[in-house]
Amino acid sequence: MLTVDDVSVDFGTNRIFDHLSLKLDAGELVSLVGPSGSGKTTLLRAIAGLQPLASGQIYVGERNVTDLPTYRRGIGMVFQDNQLFSHLSVFENVAYALRIKHMPKEIRQPLVADMLKLVGLASFDKRTTMQLSGGEAKRVAVARSLVAEPSVLLLDEPLTGLDGELHARLLLDLSVLLRKRGTTVVHVTHDLDEARELSDRIVDIRLLSQ
Repeated sequence: MLTVDDVSVDFGTNRIFDHLSLKLDAGELVSLVGPSGSGKTTLLRAIAGLQPLASGQIYVGERNVTDLPTYRRGIGMVFQDNQLFSHLSVFENVAYALRIKHMPKEIRQPLVADMLKLVGLASFDKRTTMQLSGGEAKRVAVARSLVAEPSVLLLDEPLTGLDGELHARLLLDLSVLLRKRGTTVVHVTHDLDEARELSDRIVDIRLLSQ
């Protein structure tokens, strides 16, 4: 479902990683680990089309998306800082992914309502993001990424900063949700326990370069 084929990425004059390859099957959840500075987030950004490649190719299924803009790749991403829009309500934040696809309002509204129900925030639709707790904001960010039904979801340390009990609860909820939907996921984390709980496979980024 996702193939990163012989990819190299430069940042200025520095090569972040060289000739890196990774392949995920459809519905597989892979956790990507490695020390700070090893290029985990950079790889996610490259897959999403937010970071140009020095060389190599990226495929989603059989489709080569290397030269496609982010919005045409069928890839969703949840950032560590959520990147929610403070001037929009919870409902509008989740609906944004469908609005930019020019989906008619009468079609997108029930989809957003269903997704908010799925992440346990059905009654939060009119709240602003400033009225949310850290865990609630994480759920909104996940809902916004999933509502567009991406072929691949990228998670960049999505549970960082949450306390132990909330972290454990959201991790379980996220694992159940992603497996229920059969989403193909690349998950970046420093937490090996989190990786073991969420993923089918744990990969050290340092072992991917040829």
